[in-house]
Amino acid sequence: MHLIRGLSHLEPFKNGCVLTIGNFDGLHLGHRTVIKKLAERGETFGLPVVIMIFEPQPLEYFLGDNSPSRLMRLREKVIEFAKLPVDNLLIVRFNRYFANCDAEQFIDDVLIKKLNVKHLVIGDDFHFGKARRGNFAMLKEKGKLYGFSVEDTGSYQVEGLRISSTLIRDALGAGDLAQAEKLLGHCYSVCGRVAHGDKRGRTIGYPTANIRMFRKNTPVNGVFAVTMTGIDGFEFEGVANVGTRPTVDGGSKVILETHLFDFDREIYGRYVEVHFKQKIRDEVRFHSLEQLKAQIVKDVAETKKIFAEMKR
Repeated sequence: MHLIRGLSHLEPFKNGCVLTIGNFDGLHLGHRTVIKKLAERGETFGLPVVIMIFEPQPLEYFLGDNSPSRLMRLREKVIEFAKLPVDNLLIVRFNRYFANCDAEQFIDDVLIKKLNVKHLVIGDDFHFGKARRGNFAMLKEKGKLYGFSVEDTGSYQVEGLRISSTLIRDALGAGDLAQAEKLLGHCYSVCGRVAHGDKRGRTIGYPTANIRMFRKNTPVNGVFAVTMTGIDGFEFEGVANVGTRPTVDGGSKVILETHLFDFDREIYGRYVEVHFKQKIRDEVRFHSLEQLKAQIVKDVAETKKIFAEMKR
């Protein structure tokens, strides 16, 4: 997969391309259906498959800290796209120009002049341009004028539910990891590098591998039974806390802290993936470290019980 950072680094597709545009947050089963269909059209037309995403996501530009929580950071998204039948991933910076860009101008300047699009596959709820005026009908009309075809993927449903990033976010927020897994096609996970922390966990007998979330809003919060991969091909079981550590410092930075069972290795700097299996409880503030430690003992016991039941 070829990664293209910005329209200025885009070399024109001489013979054209097949394209889809979206946030693709979470790369859930619905997204993967769109990409599969796009890849099929690319093979039919003999043209490169191009995915166009914006960074930041448009709602993040308009709403800032009040925007919906992300299911994926950009790096996680790029890694997952590389596993799919995608030839080119175009990452475009969403800025004032795109915020004020009329839908017709976006079609002329970007889709035609920059990308030379020949076939476009879009979701059934796709809107674009200033005031979200652009839609499927407009693209069909412009396609007749400029010579590109447009295909609507329709809705992808699981058990009668239309899959969307919002629905997955709601399931994760409610602690329903099983429902989120059905919609994603895999259990929810977070990737990142293990960073140095204050090592306070060591002082109470529960050292943790810490990953900074680099976001204020997260789709999950609390204590979870998890597994960790990315260490020499093995999968390790553990218990994790996602939150601001109100008992310790109560800051605003969200951290993912994972205590791995029967594990005693230095893994600072390793890029790992934490897979969320089941929620145990919400994050709460304790009056002392001793109370926190007592609760961790219970959390560890509960988590080990969960994994034992999973293996039956």
